[in-house]
This record gives sequence, C-alpha cells and structure tokens, in this order.
Amino acid sequence: MALGLRCFRLVHPAFCNSLAALTRPVSEVTLKTVSGRQNDHGQYLAYSAVPIRHFATKKAKAKGKGQSQARMNLNTTLVEDIISLEEVDEEMKSVIEALKDNFNKTVNIRTSPGSLDHITVVTADGKLALNQIGQISMKSPQLILVNMASFPECTAAAIKAIRESGMNLNPEVEGTLIRVPIPKVTREHREMLVKLAKQNTNKAKDSLRKVRTNAMNKLKKSKDKASEDTIRLIEKQISQMADYTVAELDRHLAVKTKELLG
Repeated sequence: MALGLRCFRLVHPAFCNSLAALTRPVSEVTLKTVSGRQNDHGQYLAYSAVPIRHFATKKAKAKGKGQSQARMNLNTTLVEDIISLEEVDEEMKSVIEALKDNFNKTVNIRTSPGSLDHITVVTADGKLALNQIGQISMKSPQLILVNMASFPECTAAAIKAIRESGMNLNPEVEGTLIRVPIPKVTREHREMLVKLAKQNTNKAKDSLRKVRTNAMNKLKKSKDKASEDTIRLIEKQISQMADYTVAELDRHLAVKTKELLG
C-alpha cells in the first residue's frame, strides 16, 4: 500500500499537467518544470497542443458572412472580356459628382448668379443653358439681373424656366431685363431647400438604377462567355458597387440637410 501511494505521488503531477494541456488552444505549447527526486535539476516536459474545434454561433456566422461580402472585390482583369467594371464604377461615381454639383449650384441658402447658370431654357433652337442666352449679374445681395437683350425672343421662356427651377424664385420682367429677387433666409425657405435636395437625391438614385440595370443587361448578354458562378459573382459585385453609391448619395444629402437647417 505504501509503495502504491508513493508511485501515485510521482505520477500525479504529470497526469494533471497532461489533462491541462488537452484544454489549451491549438497554438499553445506549455513547458512545465517537474522537480526530480534524484537531483536538484528541473526536468522540462513539453506537451504538444491538441486541436480544439470552436463552433461559431448563428450571430457570429451572420457577422462573418456580412464581412465576407463587404470584402468581395473581383479582379477587373479577369472579367474585362465580359464587362468593364471600371466603366460601371466611373458611371456610378459620375452620379455622385452630378449630385454634388447640383447641390453647389441650386441648393444654397444664399442664391448666387452662378446658381442660375445651368437652368435649362426651352427655345426654338432646342434646350439651352440660361447663361448661354442671357447675361447674369448680381445687382445687390437681394437681387439678380438677367439681361436678355441678345435673345429677346427667349425672355418668356427664360422666365418660365427660372420659376420652374425648384429654387423658389419669382422673377419679374422689365422689357428684356429679368429681375430675380432673392428669397429671405427664413425657416420655411430652409425647409424648402431641404425638400429640393431630397428630390435631387431621388433623381440621382433613378440615374444610378439605370446604370445598374444597363450593366446587368450587358452581363446577361455575356453569359456564354463565362460560367454561371462567375456571372453570379459579377452580379454581386455590381450590386455592392450600387449599394455603396446609394450610401454615398444619402451621406451627401445628410450633410447638405445639416448645412441648410443649421
């Protein structure tokens, strides 16, 4: 009995350390020091790590899935024979730039002469920008003048275009001179500009949908050039590009809304 207890005391530390090693992560290798009875030198016992499989929860899987989709980015050189993703990307970026330009020119608290430049006027020669047929100048901080002396026959059309520009402007005419009073910066005026900004953003999203639809239609016509899996990946890439562009449009709208409401 005494001999058995003595053997158990000798075996017990190594047995416990072995059990502990089974519960450690894959990357961990632990060195333990066990005192020898015959001498004072420590002996190092190395326990190799045991692989442990960690099962992900549904929440973790969902999170991982979303991250994988966000990182997906096809190599454009591999799909250039099917569709030019760079061209699609440029077209989507142009939608963002057009909205930013629109905000700068037409959605401002203080109306400036430049904000009238690109108002489209319907004439007998087609649609022309207001600054092509009229001379626009700032008479005072509260008044913009549009001189239509070079194209007097377009005066009525210019007045109509200014009224329907969505900028809350009510022009008055004196012969070939159009007077455009600048609205006071009231709360109602600010809210009207926010509404205009939302309308312009929705138009930008319509333009974006057209870009996406055209890209998808072009992709469908090229299904014989690639496998179904490749086509599906390209479709996902285009959808992600469109989603990103929508987020950018909404971000610019939020910034402009904050600017207008103060």
